[in-house]
Parts: sequence; structure tokens; C-alpha cells
Amino acid sequence: MVAKKPRVVVVGAGISGLAAAHRLCGAGGDRFEVAVVEAGDRVGGRILTSEFAGHRVEMGATWVQGVVGSPVYALARDAGALGEEEGRGLPYERMDGFPDRVLTVAEGGEVVDADTVAGPIEELYRGMMEAARAGEAGGGGGVEEYLRRGLRAYQAARSAGGGGKELEEVDEALLAMHINRERTDTSADDLGDLDLTAEGEYRDFPGEHVTIPGGYSRVVERLAAALPPGTVRLGLRLRRLKWGGTPVRLHFADGAPPLTADHVILTVSLGVLKASLGNKDTAGVGAAAIAFDPPLPPFKREAVARLGFGVVNKLFMEVEAVAPSEPEDVAGVQPAAAGFPFLHMAFRGHVSKIPWWMRGTESICPVHAGSTVALAWFAGREAAHLESLPDDDVIRGAHATLDSFLPAAPRWRVRRIKRSGWATDPLFLGSYSYVAVGSSGDDLDRMAEPLPRGPDAAADERPPSPRLLFAGEATHRTHYSTTHAAYLSGVREANRLLQHYRG
Repeated sequence: MVAKKPRVVVVGAGISGLAAAHRLCGAGGDRFEVAVVEAGDRVGGRILTSEFAGHRVEMGATWVQGVVGSPVYALARDAGALGEEEGRGLPYERMDGFPDRVLTVAEGGEVVDADTVAGPIEELYRGMMEAARAGEAGGGGGVEEYLRRGLRAYQAARSAGGGGKELEEVDEALLAMHINRERTDTSADDLGDLDLTAEGEYRDFPGEHVTIPGGYSRVVERLAAALPPGTVRLGLRLRRLKWGGTPVRLHFADGAPPLTADHVILTVSLGVLKASLGNKDTAGVGAAAIAFDPPLPPFKREAVARLGFGVVNKLFMEVEAVAPSEPEDVAGVQPAAAGFPFLHMAFRGHVSKIPWWMRGTESICPVHAGSTVALAWFAGREAAHLESLPDDDVIRGAHATLDSFLPAAPRWRVRRIKRSGWATDPLFLGSYSYVAVGSSGDDLDRMAEPLPRGPDAAADERPPSPRLLFAGEATHRTHYSTTHAAYLSGVREANRLLQHYRG
């Protein structure tokens, strides 16, 4: 008699779900029957490479946060996505690394001196965040107040040398600019809600941060291609998960036949889990929610509720320089010889034509030196609002901002735009997680615990068979919010099942 193989259904074909399936099908040999069900019409999840104005652009995950020992970087290398030939003919984001110098301008067009004003504030911000991530900040609370305390101390130390209120106003605007940067790095709408102590637990891999010449999607496509044919099934949106006994039963939308499994690895976003708690009343949330039967236990629900999950969106703009003597609607005008600047913007509220949502970005920068594609990042309420605007309104807002910060010739015009929309996408309802004030790294560990929960460590009992396992970036204590966390957590849950059957 042939023994029945344990059946594992992985929910979600992002990098976490694909990593789990890849590990089970590889290290597990022919031991498991594995299926990956994906609600969307593609693999990749929050990894999505696209094209715009002759450039390869990332609509979701953009960076590999450290290359030394990085499994994501290794996957990109194995997929052939790092070779120089991948950049030929199709330029990509940050293909030339980070710029050596940026142009920092205050609202109204005044250039901020890099050496005496902008540089010291940037050094203050970077030094304080490095201290926080080294666990040396102290004091607890939120990150924003921590940064503002640092600015007040800096200004007090400088006061003997003068400077006055005008310089202090510029200092405040520069710090707000860096706060906008930190908001997009972390997805926190309000840095007052970003837990300072938890910053000391976050880790990148060593080495430089890089983009992927061939596109981030090559990584997930490689993982998916390595699975047995038919493993990944698209267009199956999970609506109900009955996990109280074995087999676990999965019910899908649109009348798709249900599935049963011995084990389910759930890799949906924290945004979808929050929607599934039933405490949101937002368009699209109902379609995203999963009904858990029985409900998730209190420890899991509380961790889901306490952790932060924000939205970050990218706005790509094709720009052109228009000489003062030419009408703004003339197409095909060549860019200025120097190209679009790496523009960092210190907003002060002086120009009423600039819409409020544009004030949420740190910068508008070319995706590489000399590019006619510029990029602005938005987080939180500004990112969500950006999704609701028609293209013409976005372009008008960009023009009002550029006219204020770059008033001298040539005038820069936006020809067309492309933007992400993670807040309203019902499969994600946001971008990535952060540790909010009132939460801690312990909640990330609770997110990773399988169900049913095992006995206390002191109890002399064998752990129950894990029926419902959790993976994804919001289940990793030190790399949360990154593709590293997503990948590593998928491998972790596959290893949990491998160990269970070895034991």
C-alpha cells in the first residue's frame, strides 16, 4: 500500500509563498503534494516590474537591502538578472547607484546651502537613525519626537553662533523632508506611531543596497518556473478557511471548487489579515477579508491589530524641459543640458498652489543621472490620496511644485505619469509592515506561530501537527517589511513541516 502524501496548500504566490513551495518540492523530494493558490492573475505579489517611457521600473519592491549573504540577491544572480547585458537598451532605477550631490531647495526656490545648512541636518538625521537601529537611542516612544528632540538640541548648541528664526524655519523644513523619507522607508503614516525601541531590532544584510537590472520580477519568475508544472493556480481568491480540524478546508470566491489540505501556509499581507478581523470599513476590504473558522485565537488577533501596516506608492513622471520662449504644450523639446536635478524639497507652506499631498514627498529625482523619468515616493495618507486622483490633477500638482522649487529656466513639464496603487488593491490593502507604538518584536514572533498553538515549553508533550502556518514579511522579527523577510519566512515554514515529518 502506498502511503498518502501530506497535502500542503500555500496561499499566495508572492516571494514568500513561492519560497515555501520551492523548499517543500526541493528538500522534501516527492514527500509532499504541494499546491500554490493565488488570488491574482500573476505571480509576484508586491513584486511587480513594469516599463515606462523606455525604462524598466519597479511598481513594488525596489531594493535588495544588502547583498552579502542575501538569498534574494543570490536568486537574482542565478536568474541572470544581475548581468550587465540586462541593462542594455532599457535603463532601470538607480542603475548608477546613489547620487553624490543633491540639490536641496526651500519652497519658493531658494537653494539651501549644502555644506552649512542642509548637510548638517542630514548628518543629524542619519546619525540619530543609525543610533536607533543600533539600539542606542533610549527613551522609547515614537521616532518623530526622538528626531525632534535631536533637532532642538542641535539648534540650542548652535544658538550661540546666531542664525535666527529664519534659519530655524529652514531646519524644521529640512527635518520634515527627512521625516518624509523615513515614512516611505517604513510605511508609517505618522512617525510618532513608529516604535523607537523596535528600530533597534531591525536588520539589513551587510553590503550595499542595490536594484536589480533585469527587474525584481525575474526573482519570483525563477522560483515559480522551478516548481512542478501545475503547482501554481491563479485566480483563486480565498474567502473562508476552516482550520479547526484535519483536513483543513479552503473555500474560494466565484464558486471555485474548495480544496482540502493537511497543512496550509498562509502568506497573505498583514493588510488582508487586518481586514479579516472585521474592524475596517473601507472600499475593497470586504472582498479581501478571509473568514477564519474558528476565529483566530486572541494572541494572533491582538498581534495583527497592534502591528502597523502602511501604504507606500511611487509616482513616475516623464519630464521635459521647456524653454521660456516656447509654449508649454510643445512636445519634443529636448531636456536641458544638465538634465533634471536630484531635487530634495524643504516644504514651508509658502506656496498655496502646491497641493497638500505633494508635501508628503521628500524628493523628485531622476531614476538615474540624465534620465527624463523622475520619481517621487509617497507614504500614508498622501500615498492613498494619490491613488484617487485623475492623471490631470496629479500633473497639475507636480507642475505647481516644480514651478515653486525650480523657478529658473528651463521650466520642467510632466508629459505623462505612471503610479502604483497598493492601498486600494484588495489583494494587499497596503505595502508593508512596521512595529507601531504599543507593539513590539514579540508581536512579529506571534505572527509566525502556527496553529493550533503548541504546549508550553515546560510541558512534556509533543507539539500538535501545525495545520495553519503563517509566512510573509510581517512574520519576521528582524527583516520585516522587506523581500528578505518574505523569502526567509517562507523557507522557515517549509522547514517547520519538513522537521515535523522527520520527527
